[in-house]
Amino acid sequence: MKSVFPITFFLLLASFSFSQNKNFTSEFGFKSENDAYLAYGQDRYYTNGLFITFRHALKSDRTDSKTVKRIWEAEAGQYMYNAQSGSVPDISYVDRPFAAYLYGGFKMNWFLSNEQVFQVALNGGTIGPDALGEDAQKLLHKVVKFYEVTGWQYQVNNELALNTSIDYTRLLSRTGPHSDFSLKGYANIGTTFSGAGAGILFRAGNINRLFSSVSTNSRISNSATDTVPSRELFFFAQPSLHFIAYDATIQGGMFSDDKGPVTFSPRRMAFSQEVGLKYAAERWTLNFSVIFRSREIKSQVHAHQYGSASVFYRFGRNSHKKKD
Repeated sequence: MKSVFPITFFLLLASFSFSQNKNFTSEFGFKSENDAYLAYGQDRYYTNGLFITFRHALKSDRTDSKTVKRIWEAEAGQYMYNAQSGSVPDISYVDRPFAAYLYGGFKMNWFLSNEQVFQVALNGGTIGPDALGEDAQKLLHKVVKFYEVTGWQYQVNNELALNTSIDYTRLLSRTGPHSDFSLKGYANIGTTFSGAGAGILFRAGNINRLFSSVSTNSRISNSATDTVPSRELFFFAQPSLHFIAYDATIQGGMFSDDKGPVTFSPRRMAFSQEVGLKYAAERWTLNFSVIFRSREIKSQVHAHQYGSASVFYRFGRNSHKKKD
C-alpha cells in the first residue's frame, strides 16, 4: 500500500510537468512607436504610433500538411504625423501634413514547414480629425508635460479608409545555428496606403525557425504535439526599399475633392533601415528597435528616425489530446 503513494505522486507530477510544457494558444500586447524614444529632442513626421493586438492559433494536428500553423489576429491602432515640429507658427512651416490614421483590422497568417510565411490583412478606419490625432497628441503632451501642440488646424480632411495588405517572408540562408537571412516583402492596396516594398532580414543570436519565432509573431500554436519554443535573444537588422503609390497622410483622401489646407506629392521611392533586439521567453516577448527612414517628400527639412517598443504576453495552454 505504501508503494502506491510514491507511484501516484510521480504520475501526477509527470502529468503536471507535461501539461506545463504545452505551448500557449493566444497572445496579447501592444506596440508603441515614437521619435521621443531616441532622446534627440525631435517631434516630427511619423511622431507616434500605438497598436494593440490579440493573436490566436487555430487548432492544427494535420501532421501531413505543409502548413505548420495558422494564426489569426485582431488589431486596433493609430498612426500620427506632424510637420517638422508639433508646434508650428503658421502654414509655411508645414513641410509634411499633420495627419492621423485610426483603424481596426484583422489578419490571417500561414506558416509553412519550409519557413515561408504568408500574411493577408484587412483594415478599416478613418483619416482626418475623426482619427483623433490632435486629441491624442495634446493629451500625451499634457501627461508628460511637453510643449503645447499647435498646427493641427492644417491636418488632412476626413475620409473613411479601407486598406488591404499582403506580406511574404522566406528563409534565404541559415549560416549556422545562430544567424540567418530572410527575404521580406509586402504589397498594400487601399485608400490610405498603396505601394510595395522588400527587404532583407538578418538575425544573429539565439534564434528559432521562422514558424516558431518572435520575428514572425509565431511563438504560439494549437497542436497537441507542440511545446513552448526555445528562448530567443538576438540582434536583427532589416534594410528595406519602399515604393509609394499613394499615401493619404501626405496627399489627403483619395476620393476627397477638398483634401485639406496643405498636401504634397510623395517621392515614389524611400529607404528604411531597422536595427534592434528581440527577446522572448515562455510567456513574454520584449522588443526594441530604431528605424531610420529617408525623406518621403521633397519639402521635408529632415530625414527621420524613431524608436519602436513592444510587449506581449502569452496565455491559454492548448487542452486537446494528442491523437493515437
